[in-house]
Amino acid sequence: MKKVKYEYFVASSWRNRDKVIELVKKLRAKGKTVFSFFEGKKKVFGVFDPKVNPEEVMKRYESTKNWQQDPRIRKIFRIDFNALKNSQVFILLLPSGKSAHIEAGIAYGLGKKCILIGDQKEAESLYFIFDKMYLSIESFLKAI
Repeated sequence: MKKVKYEYFVASSWRNRDKVIELVKKLRAKGKTVFSFFEGKKKVFGVFDPKVNPEEVMKRYESTKNWQQDPRIRKIFRIDFNALKNSQVFILLLPSGKSAHIEAGIAYGLGKKCILIGDQKEAESLYFIFDKMYLSIESFLKAI
């Protein structure tokens, strides 16, 4: 399988869908290559439809029985992990969930440049893995 190289890998929460889509569109408008987890998963799981309420999607996904044995979830993992390995820069867009934070740790461990976008109000020492922190999508886009 041919490896694809992305300039940016965007991680967040499905519940933060609209902000992720906004960021991805604006990066692509600047000519950047971007991996968006929405694009890779919707074909696999069948519930990642942008027309469906994000909360409904997550309830269905999170309630998957025997998720450890579900080949669809394993495939989602492979899609995301391969894209992460083949990306230059990792972006964590807040608010985000557990999986996105695990991806941040993996990206850091792989030596990727890590960027945080959003307002992290509480002290969080491990957020020092991020090379740059921006309060908003707009401030990040102005900086690149």
